[in-house]
Amino acid sequence: MSKSELLKNLLPGFIPLFVFIAIDEIWGTRAGLIAALAIGVAEMAWIWIKEKRFDRFVLFDTGLLLVLGSVSIVLDNDIFFKLKPGLVELILCAVLAVSAFSKLNILGLMTQRYMKDMELSKEQMAQFRKTMQLMFFVFLIHTLLVFYSAFYLSNKAWAFISGGLFYILFALVFGYEFIKQKLKLRKKHIIPDDEEWLPLVNELGEIIGQAPRSACHKGEKLLHPVVHLHVINTQKHIYLQKRPLNKLVQPGKWDTAVGGHISARETLETALKREAWEEIGLQDFSARLVKTYRWDSEIEAELVYVFVSHDFKTIHLHSDEVLEGRFWTIRQIEANLGKGIFTPNFEHEYRLIKKEIF
Repeated sequence: MSKSELLKNLLPGFIPLFVFIAIDEIWGTRAGLIAALAIGVAEMAWIWIKEKRFDRFVLFDTGLLLVLGSVSIVLDNDIFFKLKPGLVELILCAVLAVSAFSKLNILGLMTQRYMKDMELSKEQMAQFRKTMQLMFFVFLIHTLLVFYSAFYLSNKAWAFISGGLFYILFALVFGYEFIKQKLKLRKKHIIPDDEEWLPLVNELGEIIGQAPRSACHKGEKLLHPVVHLHVINTQKHIYLQKRPLNKLVQPGKWDTAVGGHISARETLETALKREAWEEIGLQDFSARLVKTYRWDSEIEAELVYVFVSHDFKTIHLHSDEVLEGRFWTIRQIEANLGKGIFTPNFEHEYRLIKKEIF
């Protein structure tokens, strides 16, 4: 659930309370209770007509307001009514505490129920949990102030603390989160002048935009194209490269002979030739496209164009992009699948295309 959606869901339940406060100041407790009850019923009817559901929070808030207000009138003592917003907020604090500090994320379950089409990433869920923790401490302090004002302060002070101050604190929390997110995005979008830009594509390979390389590798699933080249010799052995140990992704594992990104405004053919030279020194080769598929990992989403070449004689390693390279027999590859020797991407791709290339 987004912060704006949480705010939208919580505020209607407090409207009857603020209606009561305003009318009570002018016409008294009974008039305030009648007006608050009317507003609460109207709210529930409107939500039912518009969304076909009962808003339990509005129902609870209106009912508790009516019960405590009635007790206050019968006993001729407004302390019961004054404690009402504090009691409601205690329930809110309990929900926030459970959601923010335990494995049972009640607000997360509400997200799945009311916002079925929205999925939050791990990073977004972690940020959401931090926001709930902040809200818990802020509302806990406000709840204590409500109880204190009910016993020791004037009616006007109580009215401000239980009413206006709540909105002020709510606005401060969300204002703080909004500014923090803006600063985070601004910092995130500072792009070095020399950073490589990659095209963004749909699953048909049609270019729909572009983004810096770093943005494509931050788990945001920005689909971008890459080229892979399998080099096969006359004995139908496959050439594989061993990734350097300093690589962030799958260091020290054996991988497809050639693999790399297509830069912005670069063609498939140009990218394939460039990557083949940079990684294994291969030049003057012919290749054919045998497969296109989507590959999703924890950090990126790639549209992979798989090529096969039988030209291998000019292969020579000349850069630090590849730790080692050699030909593997089919039997050797089959015997080592699933043992952590190859990259998951290569194993997936090998199973996908082996019938097409042999």
